[in-house]
Amino acid sequence: MNVLVLAAFGLALLALVCLVLARRALKKRRPFSTLTRALASALFAALAVIAALMAVGIRGYHALTDEQLAATVRVAPIGPHHFAAEFTFPDGRAATYDVAGDQLYVDARILKWHYWADLLGLHTLYAFDRVGGRYADLEDELHRRRTLYALGPERPLDLFMMIREYSILAPLADADYGSGTFLDVTRPATLEIRVSTTGLLVRERQD
Repeated sequence: MNVLVLAAFGLALLALVCLVLARRALKKRRPFSTLTRALASALFAALAVIAALMAVGIRGYHALTDEQLAATVRVAPIGPHHFAAEFTFPDGRAATYDVAGDQLYVDARILKWHYWADLLGLHTLYAFDRVGGRYADLEDELHRRRTLYALGPERPLDLFMMIREYSILAPLADADYGSGTFLDVTRPATLEIRVSTTGLLVRERQD
């Protein structure tokens, strides 16, 4: 995000310089120079706004360069098809969810940039999306109680929507997709949810 913030400041400065040059050209009655410099100022200003929006949109996402621990989850059955899931995140946040089902289900959003964007400091990003319960039996899935919760923190801007809505950003993104994983909950256990460039995976921690 620091790279994007610096880019936004740099582009804003260029926009200001071009605007000053456009005013000078206007005073000297040079219409062509005034127009070209004004257009350059507008272009740099637009790019500065986009860079700033991306910097804000990335808040709430986490840079991903290799497989890494995204959350530790303590699960404990409460009754049939019913368990509690206590999440602890690397940043210290914690939350507990009352889940209906036989399996813990977690999904996340992953945004992968093109390699040349990665050189600019835009690494693959991920953000948790939802947590819920999943039944082992399809009939139970269709008819029993369902639980689903928002897992990630609220973000000021949805980076995925920005990529889709602003065509100028589309060339930066290589792929954006969702990834989900689940694991049976039959007894108290500590689970590790890990994320890599290929998606989410969950393992039981062997203490």
